[in-house]
Amino acid sequence: MIKNVNIFERIFRLSQNNTTIKTEIRAGVVTFMTMCYIIFVQRAVLGSPPPSGAGMDPGAVVVVTCLVSAIGTFLMGFIANYPVALAPCMGENFFFVSVAGMTVGGSIVGWKTALAAVFLSGALFLFLSIFKFREMVFESIPSSLKNAIAGGIGAFITLIGLQRAGIVTANPYTGFSLGNLTSPAVCLSIFGLVLTGILMVRRIKGAFLWGILVTGAVGLVATYLFKISGVQVSLIEYRGIVSPPPSILPILGKLDFKSLFNLAMIPVVVVFLLMVLFDTVGTLVGVGTQAGFLHDGKLPRIGRALLADATATTVGAFMGSSTVSSYIESAAGVAEGGRTGLSNVITGSLFLVALFFTPLVEMIGGGTGSGGALLPAVAPVMILVGSLMMKSISEIPWREPDEAIPSFLVIVGIPFTYNIAYGIGFGLISYTLLKIASGKFRDVKWLCWILAGVFLIYFAFLKH
Repeated sequence: MIKNVNIFERIFRLSQNNTTIKTEIRAGVVTFMTMCYIIFVQRAVLGSPPPSGAGMDPGAVVVVTCLVSAIGTFLMGFIANYPVALAPCMGENFFFVSVAGMTVGGSIVGWKTALAAVFLSGALFLFLSIFKFREMVFESIPSSLKNAIAGGIGAFITLIGLQRAGIVTANPYTGFSLGNLTSPAVCLSIFGLVLTGILMVRRIKGAFLWGILVTGAVGLVATYLFKISGVQVSLIEYRGIVSPPPSILPILGKLDFKSLFNLAMIPVVVVFLLMVLFDTVGTLVGVGTQAGFLHDGKLPRIGRALLADATATTVGAFMGSSTVSSYIESAAGVAEGGRTGLSNVITGSLFLVALFFTPLVEMIGGGTGSGGALLPAVAPVMILVGSLMMKSISEIPWREPDEAIPSFLVIVGIPFTYNIAYGIGFGLISYTLLKIASGKFRDVKWLCWILAGVFLIYFAFLKH
């Protein structure tokens, strides 16, 4: 037993990071529970027939999602020793569907060509690492914006949590509105929010994990009681335990590069590259800030972390997945005490286990309500993790407009555009312009000028 502990200590430097095996296991489980919904969302997005989906084999999509999530998460854990899990990106998967449905040269692009575009963007991402361009991008972002990115991601994950709880719903006139607070699913989410909040206040170890488990158990019992009472309400329903994984052959290696060589596809590859680059950088900044990894605005082993991310995207595309990247839900595991790649080993292993226990995983991560949109057991944790990430904005120099305004635009831009990269773009553009206006243009690093210009071009032309 001691020998095994020493192995973990040598690989992950547990004592150096002030953590323990028990804490890392708990953190890894929490991270998995907060992000396992992607298994079923990805099935719905990529596996649905066009035009709402990409028309890929649904069973194969589920298996590939589990596999690439495990591979990417293991890579990040072993290469960079960070508790940041990876999986197919929300947002990028919808862009993938839109690309698959595009008409170029009189014919539909299709998911095979879209996979080739993702593969090429991942390969370019890997190529950029040779010149350490990715590290330069990270270091060119001003400290105030890095703190703002962490706060913006906190607001983003809270918004997602509020939506997944049903507390906030979409409104065609105002964008958002208050949900039906008397709905059983929303009531269960509120119960989980209050319970987990109390556990945090009482400083109970494993507050997030206990919150998820107890809320899930209450939902399961409530569903059973509703059913025997003749009331058709499904909160968390028993769906079985074991299910054999289907074959991935229908989508494995089905990349169509021939159709990719078209001028109209160049912007598509560029957009995929920009999205994965800045989503990754933003997530690493946010989670790294929360965990206390940043030193003088720099993240140690950033090159290794980005290498893991780029490799995961490239491998994932070959296997049949849309863009794979770092997940902001990793912040839940960090809040639970995760500080090393050992928590990633746990999260990645659970994705592999999920291959054979998808009915069991779907009880927590599959969702309920219309289209499985609500996650009453997991949403409360996402809301509370967001609150923890907001503390970074106290480091922003709010009395200096040339720093405060760009930071504010990042904080509101990330959740309101539902995209980390867009929020970073708002910040870089406004930061550069306001530094020029204030006569402090020498404060802007040369790469920041270039990135601001790239985002201007992107918003003006490529986005549409």
